[in-house]
Amino acid sequence: MAYMLPPSWLIINSQTSGVAGALFFFIHLFRMTAFYVVAGLFAHLMMQRRGWVGFVKDRSSRIAGVLFAMWPVVCAAIIGVAVFNAAIHKGGVNEGPPPPPLTLGTVPLTHLWFLWVLLIFYAVMLAVRAVLSLDRSGEFARIADRAADFLIGWWSPVLLAIPLALVFYFTPKWIPFTAIPSPESGLVPNAQAMTAFGVAFGIGVLLDRRRDLLVLIERRWPLFTVVAALSGVANLYLVGGPVPHNMGPMTDPGMKILTASVCAIADYAMTFASLALALRFASGHSAVRRYLADSSYWVYIVHVPVAMLVQVLVLGAPWPWYVKYLAVLTAATAVSLISYELLVRHTWLGGWINGHRVPRRTGRRPSWCGWLAVATVPSPRRSGLRR
Repeated sequence: MAYMLPPSWLIINSQTSGVAGALFFFIHLFRMTAFYVVAGLFAHLMMQRRGWVGFVKDRSSRIAGVLFAMWPVVCAAIIGVAVFNAAIHKGGVNEGPPPPPLTLGTVPLTHLWFLWVLLIFYAVMLAVRAVLSLDRSGEFARIADRAADFLIGWWSPVLLAIPLALVFYFTPKWIPFTAIPSPESGLVPNAQAMTAFGVAFGIGVLLDRRRDLLVLIERRWPLFTVVAALSGVANLYLVGGPVPHNMGPMTDPGMKILTASVCAIADYAMTFASLALALRFASGHSAVRRYLADSSYWVYIVHVPVAMLVQVLVLGAPWPWYVKYLAVLTAATAVSLISYELLVRHTWLGGWINGHRVPRRTGRRPSWCGWLAVATVPSPRRSGLRR
């Protein structure tokens, strides 16, 4: 976001490129939708294993607790980096309008908004479970399973896109290039995010009930990949390319409904493609992927202020944008992973955030050497999840 045209980030870089805009566009289009499918699947799995009481206890600690404890820390870090940037690059003057007064509608959730939205979906899932528990005959459960058969198939990207496309179209200030706007401000998420992510979360719940459908998704990885590529490129063309001339709302009704439809289809097509490709090519055990998966929650929490700080440090360097981008990615990832290894993985923080604390290994090598050493070791393809 710091290197696209026009820049759309707190740290404004002079070296920019349309390639950075294209990278942002395609990643932003689907990554959170895919996340909420996985979140829905594992939320239902935990509910089935632990019951609603165990589920509420776990989510209250590891999601709500983390959100309320880490939010002020993250906000302070982001503000601190912004002040540091102003001090060394702007003569101490922080450009831009002042922030709005703090209200329920302007609370800056930052990138931790995804935890708040998760809590909303958990509450809805608990409410639905309470209603289903009243059905002693099991008819509601059978209806849910039949709904899964109806919703999940080769037609899924188009069928699931219908409600999201309608929300896009009827949102007067919808900006096509940003697709699904992240609900970073306010405690009431926008309609586009709630629709896209809510449908994805529900699909994840249904997939946990019907694991056989995961096999069907895996088999259709070529189809989903082709549809994702075609619809994604078409969507980028409709919004004006990686350097859009108009970052405002669309005014032409015909173009708006076309763009809204293609955007919604691309969102779910990319989501299903990512799931299918992961099931097909990355479903075996991997010590490296397991380590990165364990660290991912912590890395997500801390990465924004870390990446911002590195961006500030390389801001004045006369490097091409892609060199700065790779430097920021490399440094921020390294700092985040090292902090996870030293501060989280083997401490009470790991027990809180990840639900378990990994004991430190004894011996000469640090524990982080283990996953580096197995990076090239082949592993079985098939996943224990399906079994």
